[in-house]
Amino acid sequence: MKTSEKKLVIGRRNALKMLGLGSAAMLAGGFSDIVAAEPADMKPVQKPVIYPGNSSVAFTTGTDRQQMMYEIVKPFEAEIRKGLQGKQLIIKPNMVVTNVELCATHVEAIRSLLEYLKPIYSGQIIIAESSAVVNSAEGFGNYGYTDLAKDYNVKFVDLNTTAGKPYFILNKDLHLEQIQIADAFFDPSNYFISISRMKTHDTVVMTGGVKNTVLGAPLNLPAQGNRPRINYKRSMHSAAPRWLHFNMYMVAQSILPDFTIIDAVEGMEGNGPVNGTPVDHRVALAGFDTVAVDSMCCKLMDIPLDHVGYLNYCSAAGIGNTDYKKIDIIGSADPNKHIKPYKLNANAEDYQLKWKDPLNLPS
Repeated sequence: MKTSEKKLVIGRRNALKMLGLGSAAMLAGGFSDIVAAEPADMKPVQKPVIYPGNSSVAFTTGTDRQQMMYEIVKPFEAEIRKGLQGKQLIIKPNMVVTNVELCATHVEAIRSLLEYLKPIYSGQIIIAESSAVVNSAEGFGNYGYTDLAKDYNVKFVDLNTTAGKPYFILNKDLHLEQIQIADAFFDPSNYFISISRMKTHDTVVMTGGVKNTVLGAPLNLPAQGNRPRINYKRSMHSAAPRWLHFNMYMVAQSILPDFTIIDAVEGMEGNGPVNGTPVDHRVALAGFDTVAVDSMCCKLMDIPLDHVGYLNYCSAAGIGNTDYKKIDIIGSADPNKHIKPYKLNANAEDYQLKWKDPLNLPS
């Protein structure tokens, strides 16, 4: 069957059939007892907001990042102010690697966000990342982030150097595997804002706010003494796209940002998330429902939602909306008039979309 002919409707009953994992109760949150099974001295796992109704996403177009940031954050300002009370604000950019500027959140997008936040938040702001390479700090310098400290009260944290807590995902044998997730994501006193580009991906088709968070959370630990390097992000991928889609859903059950911003003044298509080519898209969007924001990214990139398993799994479990009829657009610009087809990664047809096919496990 051709890719274009593959139709996929995911709900609470059939989502796990595709995974070959059994009862759909697992998808609805049946693993919650496992992922929350932490030692008594640990803080409880934070659960994401369940969205029973509509979700709002602010959308705008242009090239002036500061003006665009104002237009997509302003509608949510009152709720952001309230949410920030008594919290440590952490901005989570996306850099993947530390030496390819197009793969990373644009420094002017972060600057525009910091400028907007000045009258809202008086404390020191943390800019934190856990990149796919061990030393995230190199990216802070290479991408110009450290220059922001000249004008704003910010500090930079390489999450790969921080403490972690255990979390369970599935490995290629469908067994539980314990990984380590950065402490900061479990701390209810932190308020996370995810800010990333709109990009294609080499395993799960597209990447936006969900992936920036749930793949930023697992630690990538450097070698130490007799211990070799341990890359828990690689553990998330396990064996193939099917497992990464599901493991992203597993982590998203407990960890999603408080607010999500997508800067696609310039996106990335083709062999993303690192080796793609620029797209002059000139759009930006934001909202509290990260799944809804990413779903709108799919629309804007002309990517069928049924290609992106992790968004469908989250939606089936009530963690965000993928139904465009339940996503209320804020702003005067019409997203339907700003759809720009993104060329997918070269491996999409023969590798990435195979997650949709049945496993054909013995009954």
